[in-house]
Amino acid sequence: MLRRPIVIVPACVKRIGAHAYHTAQDKYLDAVVTGAGCMPLVLPALGAAVDLEAVLATADGIMLTGSPSNVHPSHYGEDVRDATLPQDAARDATTLPLIRAALKLGIPLIAVCRGFQEMNVALGGSLHQAVQEVDGMRDHREKPKLSLDQQYGPAHRVLLRAGGRLAHMLDGASEIMVNSLHGQGIARLAPGLAVEARADDGLVEAYTVAAATGFTLAVQWHPEWRIAHNPDSMRMFVAFGQACRDYQKQGGA
Repeated sequence: MLRRPIVIVPACVKRIGAHAYHTAQDKYLDAVVTGAGCMPLVLPALGAAVDLEAVLATADGIMLTGSPSNVHPSHYGEDVRDATLPQDAARDATTLPLIRAALKLGIPLIAVCRGFQEMNVALGGSLHQAVQEVDGMRDHREKPKLSLDQQYGPAHRVLLRAGGRLAHMLDGASEIMVNSLHGQGIARLAPGLAVEARADDGLVEAYTVAAATGFTLAVQWHPEWRIAHNPDSMRMFVAFGQACRDYQKQGGA
């Protein structure tokens, strides 16, 4: 009997007191276990010290999580607009090469919020550093004074591409309601990415890698939140988990 597929979850670097920690929020790990039926393995954000060959030889899938931090804009040729917003250079140095290497091997990959943004950047795209300041765009940020349930509650609809991979995962749905907790978003879509969903203001909310040999799905919202209570989120993670099991059965890379 095959073991549970291993899903690599890259960590963020967070300072707690005087010390730096490598952290991953429980809700993402729970989504891997509950939704995908896989075993999460947290990868420390060691940057160039990460042995990518060893990590990818272990991986049956990869999940890129959300985070309070943003991808450093130097990775898409811009300067920082707001120095008060958090950065995580160690995570950037870990995830950007990991994404490119995983896609070459066909390892299943699911990405959420910051992960959605860093995957676009890793493949040559760019970001709006303040979506709410772009003409015609709504304010997609969370309201921190609200309870978590309210912050992660349905905020707006996204329109799914007819016949797209995400629409297929969601039984042919044309639109779904999603939460919204991000200040940045896609400006220039990376070459080779296929838009799967947009918000009413036109902002890209989901994409896949058109030519990828393995499963790919990146979403700007947070499907991991209370995943067992959201049928759309469960369908996404069930599809990801099945792809991880198929990759495992095929012997991986």
